[in-house]
Amino acid sequence: QMQLVESGGGLVQAGGSLRLSCAASGRSVAITAMGWFRQAPGKERDFVAGISRSGDNTHYVDSVKGRFTISRDNDKNTVYLQMDSLKPEDTAVYICAATPGIGNIVYRERRSYTYWGQGTQVTVSS
Repeated sequence: QMQLVESGGGLVQAGGSLRLSCAASGRSVAITAMGWFRQAPGKERDFVAGISRSGDNTHYVDSVKGRFTISRDNDKNTVYLQMDSLKPEDTAVYICAATPGIGNIVYRERRSYTYWGQGTQVTVSS
C-alpha cells in the first residue's frame, strides 16, 4: 500500500505561484510513476502533469505547459508541482496519484493510477 498526502495549497492572486507537495509512504517514489490531477466543482477530475517511473520523462496538459513543473525528490520521497503564473481557471482541488508504472511512460488517464491522495485546494483570485 502507498499513502499520499498533499500540502501547499491555498489562496493566491492571479499571476502568483504555489508549490504543492505530495509526501509518499509505503513505497518509494523512485520506482513509481506519479501524477497530479485537478478537479473543479461540478467538473471531471483531469490530468495536469505526470512524471515517469524512470524520472526522466514528464508530460503536461496544454493549459499548464510553461507554467507548471512536476519534479520529485527521492530522498524525501516527495513529488512536487511548482505552479507559476497562476490563473483563476487553475482553481481546483489538486490531487496526487501514483502507480507502479513501467520505464519512461507517463500515465495520463485516471484509470492508470492505483493510489490517490485526498487533495489540496488551490484558489486563484482575479
